[in-house]
Amino acid sequence: MAYNEILISGFGGQGVMAIGMTMAEAGMSEGLNVSWLPSYGPEMRGGTANCGVVIADTDIISPIVLEPTELIAMNQPSLDKFGPAVKAGGMIFVNQSIIDKKVTREDVRAIYVPSMEIAAEIGNPRVANMAMLGAFIEATRLLKYETIVAMLKQLFTGPKAHLVALNEEALQKGAACVIQD
Repeated sequence: MAYNEILISGFGGQGVMAIGMTMAEAGMSEGLNVSWLPSYGPEMRGGTANCGVVIADTDIISPIVLEPTELIAMNQPSLDKFGPAVKAGGMIFVNQSIIDKKVTREDVRAIYVPSMEIAAEIGNPRVANMAMLGAFIEATRLLKYETIVAMLKQLFTGPKAHLVALNEEALQKGAACVIQD
């Protein structure tokens, strides 16, 4: 694995921070070195939000992600702003539910995930971010699917326990969007 710098970006309310925090917590649970650095725009809901996550099996040099190895772009402004910064050989995960453009770079792998359609099919619009996370896990193999599911079971208990199945289904459907080369 070595050293992965991940940038997750979108509008506030799309679950961008939740994706990043889940990645960081899963990495810690798996014994890896991690950092999570959130960045909010002028407003929490509807404004821009992004976070940088570093997951490594070596020491982390800096929590600031300037040249991501992976980008999860939940909206067009995020793809436009951060897409050019992705390292050659990296991956760009595109929320094709609201991004019409295709990634034109030939030196990165683009993965298109209809996250909002997946969430609508499942019946809960709030799991679109988990569809993107599922695609990320499948494509990168950076974290273990089982670790994420175990975290969901710890997070959603009691009256919220039914949310585990919804989130797990979103993870699976997002993973199914990844076509292995």
